[in-house]
Amino acid sequence: MSISWQGVFPAVTTKFTHSFTLDHPAMEKHFGFLVDAGVDGLIVGGSLGEGSTLTPEEKIEIARTARSVTASRLPVLLTVAASSTAAAVDLARRAEAAGVDGLMVLPPMQYKASPEETLAWFLAVAGATGLPLMIYNNPVSYAIDVTVEMLARLAENPRVVAVKESSDDVRRVTRIRHALGDRLRIFAGVDNLALESLLVGADGWVAGLVDAFPKETVAIWRLARAGRIDEALAIYRWFTPLLELDVSPRLVQNIKLAEAMVGVGNETVRPPRLPLSGAERERVEGIIKAALATRPALP
Repeated sequence: MSISWQGVFPAVTTKFTHSFTLDHPAMEKHFGFLVDAGVDGLIVGGSLGEGSTLTPEEKIEIARTARSVTASRLPVLLTVAASSTAAAVDLARRAEAAGVDGLMVLPPMQYKASPEETLAWFLAVAGATGLPLMIYNNPVSYAIDVTVEMLARLAENPRVVAVKESSDDVRRVTRIRHALGDRLRIFAGVDNLALESLLVGADGWVAGLVDAFPKETVAIWRLARAGRIDEALAIYRWFTPLLELDVSPRLVQNIKLAEAMVGVGNETVRPPRLPLSGAERERVEGIIKAALATRPALP
């Protein structure tokens, strides 16, 4: 399907049974919850989806489950993250064969590639299929910065259509727009910088806490898009303590706990991750409980 490349695209969590196998019924329920709330696409198999613990076959299974729920009404993107170019290309080809609509591609894993190596990596994946690509730039987590100059070179390839900008510097949105105009769609990739990014020109939001609070996430994007900034800001200020749970080494556990507390998931994570416990669990529970107690009415 054609992708509009705007709006709220949840980076979805992966649901597991207590024996750590894929829980497709739980994922179907959760994906339906997100779709019903008005999200604009789904991204599976990413960092928040515990992609590092998933086999290529499992990633394809999850993508197929997402496709069955959306019934082609919304695009499904599969995340490509691998340690070798061959593995990345293979997963991209499998994704295309499975009917996914696009790819979100991370830089090489486990190896700090040079700029030229990084460009070659993305272009190899872009050349492997006919699918459109979103480049995921997260130098904070992955130690490779896809700079504006590198994006300009990647934008010469028509398969490269969007960037998830997670450099933790909202000025990057303006710099990309200044250099490339509307050539690439820009998605905010840091939850607690999302409204700021939208207000300076981002086209969408690859979101995390949306997995537990989709209506609030969608409302912020739609209000910002409509120029109703005061209303968007009021919700965003309420949301901020929750959004900060996304910028943490325990973001998966944090968000799965939030899902469990709102009744749309469970806390099961695949080892080596373990559920939150002790004082850290109490702290996160307190943030979620406070948010639920003060949940704002939406326009």
